[in-house]
Amino acid sequence: MSDLKEVAQLAGVSRATAARAFASPDVVRPATRDQVFAAARQLGFRPNRLGRQLRLQTTNLLGVIVPNLLNPVFAEQFQAMERAARAKGYNLLLATTDYSSERESAVVEELLRQRVDGLVLTVTDAESNRVLESLVSEDTPFVLAYHQPGNPQYSAVSVDNRAGMALATRYLLDCGHRRIGMVAGPALQSDRARLRYAGYCDAMVERGLPSLPVIEMPAHTQADFTVIEAALRGPNAPSALVCSNDLLAISLIAELRRNGWSVPGQLSVIGFDGIALGTQMHPTLCSVVQPIATLASTVIDQLLAQIAGAAPISHCLPCHIRPGESTQPFEETLHDPLQ
Repeated sequence: MSDLKEVAQLAGVSRATAARAFASPDVVRPATRDQVFAAARQLGFRPNRLGRQLRLQTTNLLGVIVPNLLNPVFAEQFQAMERAARAKGYNLLLATTDYSSERESAVVEELLRQRVDGLVLTVTDAESNRVLESLVSEDTPFVLAYHQPGNPQYSAVSVDNRAGMALATRYLLDCGHRRIGMVAGPALQSDRARLRYAGYCDAMVERGLPSLPVIEMPAHTQADFTVIEAALRGPNAPSALVCSNDLLAISLIAELRRNGWSVPGQLSVIGFDGIALGTQMHPTLCSVVQPIATLASTVIDQLLAQIAGAAPISHCLPCHIRPGESTQPFEETLHDPLQ
């Protein structure tokens, strides 16, 4: 197997210069660096980073914890973070929790044992989370993604979940809808879903209209027609629904159409996340768009700043409505829900 000395000889540079090209490429002239890398490729040489990592007490690894990858919002987030981290010389290790607080604790320990330099977390509830409290006490750098925590010791990047859902509800109200309901996962288990329900209530109260109890689905991202069927019948049935996330909205539209309901003919539906999949379905999904790429790069920047010694800070990014075919003005809605 080739070693660094052979690479240096082939590249026509000193061993020290070859070592710098791998360890600190920014301080080596581009032409020289390219010569060294070309020689390494020709000889099949790969530098052993372990020794350097042990000396510097760093692995250039960042741990990322998300609830799951079934929801495309987390997959899109991870891909954007991976690009941002790679540009800064870092790699990512991914773990999922299935919205389980016990699993959150276990995967954090697993990642810390692998000596990650910092963590990006999307947890079930950031307001009362022992894992986060432990990370603060141990001075472990971390950034929360999508959360809006009240604790100033937590660094976070999010959109304003409450304002975003109020925006979605006003969008429907401005389309003439007055009977609007909200669909969410089990018992508003997610702190993000609770904020979004509060935003829905805010918009309804502003217009002097009653907010309805959440129509609770058995899973965060999967609708069940038998749960919502009763709410769709009778004179006070909603003409529009806001959903706590896009995947739930997409699942709901499929369940409604499968059971003979027209979207948006009889019922307008709006989601929250702005995932790309929503633009590829029929009808296209109207949604509150979170700037996922911007959020991902901001998360990485904040985490690396913390690793370098900066204090925790939080950012709340703007969101907007992406119009889609899943909503229409109330005047165009068929007023013949099943009695």
